[in-house]
Formats: sequence, structure tokens, C-alpha cells
Amino acid sequence: MCTNYHVVQKADHISVTLPDGRTLDVEYVGGDERSDLAVLKVKGRDLPVAELGDSDDLMIGEWMIALGNPFGLMVDDPQPTVSVGVVSAKNRRVSHEIGGGERFYQDLIQTDAAINPGNSGGPLANSLGQIVGVNTFIFSQSGGSVGLGFAIPINRAKRVAGELIKY
Repeated sequence: MCTNYHVVQKADHISVTLPDGRTLDVEYVGGDERSDLAVLKVKGRDLPVAELGDSDDLMIGEWMIALGNPFGLMVDDPQPTVSVGVVSAKNRRVSHEIGGGERFYQDLIQTDAAINPGNSGGPLANSLGQIVGVNTFIFSQSGGSVGLGFAIPINRAKRVAGELIKY
């Protein structure tokens, strides 16, 4: 499983709660602060699996589905939140000051699907349900979604995850 590095970087213990209510321990395999990606290994049986899509094939205007848990522990419900929108832009480069200058955000997917604090690390899916990105951050002066959400393309996430697992 791939998520954002900034989500797990200071965690002492990591677990995931599945939509069926099971809470499973997760092993931290490795992370890369610069790419803001981390690989986790979920220990369990009969785990749900989502198909990965091809982020290089995205088109501006294509429908997107953002999943996450922006309410965190405030809402006692294992179901994720879902929001929809479109690909607003592709290959977005963002200033290196985002993430304290430690992260390198380029070639991002921009979407107007509501991505809020707490959605980081969740999947961005296409209309076929294929995962095409990892929700990463928003631009917002209010702290809430204003239609400027960004995701790391899944093709890059697959490459980074492969390197983290191998090395």
C-alpha cells in the first residue's frame, strides 16, 4: 500500500481501518520525504484490492473520485468520504516551499474534487474505479477545499514504491 510520507513520518504505530470495520496493523516498509511517498505492508487476510490505472492516460475534464478520511478520528465510522470532480490540469509543478522545501512536487494531477486535510494518502480514482493518483495536498487560504487539490500520479508512485521495496 502506498500513502504520503507526511502522513506517517512521525507515527509510532500505524494501523488501517477497513470499510468492513476491521482494524489491521501496518508495517512501515520505507518512505521518501522528497517524493512524499511511503510504502506500508498491511497484515491481514481477504484484503480489498483496487486496480491501478495509468496516470499517463488522464485527460483534462475526465471525471475523478477522491477518497479519504478528512474527519480522522472525529467520526467513528470506517467508511471513507468520497468526492467527485474532474482533472483540472496535468503536469502541475508546485513551488518547493510547499512541504517546507523538503518535498519535490512536479507533474502533479490537479483536480477540483474536494480534497481536504485528512484526505492525504488516499486514492484518486478514475470513473472505472482504477487508482490513478495519491491525494497529497490542497491550496487553500481557509484550510478547506476550494477546488485546488493535487495528487501524485500513480505511475510515479509505482516507480518510487518499487525502489523503496527493493532498496
